[in-house]
Amino acid sequence: MRAVRGLTALALLTLLGACSIFSSSTAPKPALLETLATSIPGRVVWNTKVDNIQFPLSIAARGDQFIVAGGDGVVQALQASSGAVVWRAEVGAKLSAGVGSDGRFAAVVTKNNELVAMDGGAVIWRKTLITPVSAAPFVAGERVFVLSVDRQVLAFDALDGRKLWELKRPGDALTLAQAGVIGAYKDTLVVGQGARLTGVDPIKGTVRWEANVANPRGTNEVERLADLVGPLQRQGDSLCARAFQSAVGCINGERGVAIWSRNVGGINGIGADAQYVFGADGSDRLTAWKIANGDTFWTAEQFANRKLSVPLSFGKSVIVGDFEGYVHFVSRETGKTELRLSTDGSPIVAAPVALGGTVLVATKNGGLFAIRPE
Repeated sequence: MRAVRGLTALALLTLLGACSIFSSSTAPKPALLETLATSIPGRVVWNTKVDNIQFPLSIAARGDQFIVAGGDGVVQALQASSGAVVWRAEVGAKLSAGVGSDGRFAAVVTKNNELVAMDGGAVIWRKTLITPVSAAPFVAGERVFVLSVDRQVLAFDALDGRKLWELKRPGDALTLAQAGVIGAYKDTLVVGQGARLTGVDPIKGTVRWEANVANPRGTNEVERLADLVGPLQRQGDSLCARAFQSAVGCINGERGVAIWSRNVGGINGIGADAQYVFGADGSDRLTAWKIANGDTFWTAEQFANRKLSVPLSFGKSVIVGDFEGYVHFVSRETGKTELRLSTDGSPIVAAPVALGGTVLVATKNGGLFAIRPE
């Protein structure tokens, strides 16, 4: 009954969220784009297309390849320099999550709740999961780790699909139908469970530590919903993440204790580098916080209500997309816009990913655009 209640509420939250975002009668008007005198060079160097992306896409970057997936279940490895297809696989069903990869093995989850693993473009095994998954599987150490929507963690052998362990924790009454946090710190698997980061032994599936990113408040379960949303950002010993509509914060991965947390709205994940954490709030004001202590470094308001994507720190810029498919390069030191590039006019739906000097962005219509500052 708990699972049914959680999934029903989850569906309702998804519906309510969609209504609030797309209702033209109630949503705040997006800011008009400022007249821009481009101050840094950059261009789209190649582009290609996959099926429309109707799921929380995560792009993997390994070696010299981007590993991507379309909504129809076609998974591809693309050469970062040219966009040439290195390998291609069809899993035979639409996707609910993907793609995770360690460079050899790749994994996705279908809408039929099937975890599918590939090796060099060949499907090698499938496993049916009990609970839906929206976060891309995490692949490391010849294991495939899965975080379900009710924040259970499962580990499978990447070679043959044997289930190695599962971790069930007391869950919250409501969970979020959005990609959660799953990643690694040294030899520890790190997952988001509610408003806390949990460090897990990847061999045994036991908890090593846990620390809160946010302290949920409110008079009902909806107001207290503060699930962590991906991606996880690791910089040195700092692990940083966003708690849904609640906070942004960092913990120390070595000791498993909170470093700082700032109460700030927002529904998408954050970006980070060695000095700053970057994220948009509920009104799409883009902020840079100092990673050491959470102090605000700058706030940029030129993208108000433009439905910003997860930001990426890249060189001297912060790269972020919006609902019209524009990709904005913002100075990481001042928050001023320096370059704007267009894609296909549909929203940027995945966190931009960098590989070498190339950044790949994906749009809702399935456009993949490789951008290279020059």
